Amino acid sequence: MVSDVIEQDERFLGILDRLTTKSVDDYYNPYKLFEWPDSLPERMWWMSPELTTTYGTEVAERLSQEQLYALSRYESINFYSLNVHGIRELLIEVTRRIHTSGFETPSEFFHHFIGEENEHMWFFAEFCLRYGGKIYRQPGGAAAEIPRSGVESLLVFARILIFEELVDHFNARMAADERLDGTIRALNRIHHQDESRHIAFGRELVTALFRKVRESSGEQELKEIADYIRRYMTFSFESLYNPQVYRDAGLADPIGLRRELLDSPQRAEAERNVFRKTSRFLEKTGIIR
Repeated sequence: MVSDVIEQDERFLGILDRLTTKSVDDYYNPYKLFEWPDSLPERMWWMSPELTTTYGTEVAERLSQEQLYALSRYESINFYSLNVHGIRELLIEVTRRIHTSGFETPSEFFHHFIGEENEHMWFFAEFCLRYGGKIYRQPGGAAAEIPRSGVESLLVFARILIFEELVDHFNARMAADERLDGTIRALNRIHHQDESRHIAFGRELVTALFRKVRESSGEQELKEIADYIRRYMTFSFESLYNPQVYRDAGLADPIGLRRELLDSPQRAEAERNVFRKTSRFLEKTGIIR
């Protein structure tokens, strides 16, 4: 049971207590916090250009400044849409485990986690609907399926952690980017503030879960776990490359454009950069090798 592992780990218990206290101390009401302007300027960046999928590629060289602005606008809506879908998934999985056998110890923090993530989902959806008029559909794919097995909880919380670290990479940069509108910076700043706690908790929980799994798993199962985690990291990153975004931005051949961007050397470098800290953690823990 994961609670048995946590109860024997004084460091994790201390972290859990501090994170729970900080959740209480940092609480805010998102429904009163944000001021939503009627519209946002279109002739400016809605996402840091370095974070857009065409950055540094030959595709970007073919686009006008107006097209690049439009692309950043729709890519930002896609990014916040991915947040909505990712948060919905993690809420379902955490709620399934709160106050159940094996998760007694972290359940108090789960309450704060669920409350904060529900509010995050609200303000990301609000942004999408106000300024994009829609929430992009959730990407499909086999990598999105979680195997139902004895390692299910490990894979669930590893996925949550990967999702949060990807999102936080973007949040931290956009929160500090003065080229972006104040509303966009505020949205990313608030989410980054909360995600720093969630990531700290997630790393400790994933470490504890993997410790239990490793005790009873053979080399083949550990290899399958590592392969699954790697596939999910790539799947998560490639969900940023949405052909509907390219279509909405007025770019020709959106399917072919996505394929060109995914095949570019810049994509591989961008993925390594986004997941640099995540990969180091997973390698240090022994989950991937």
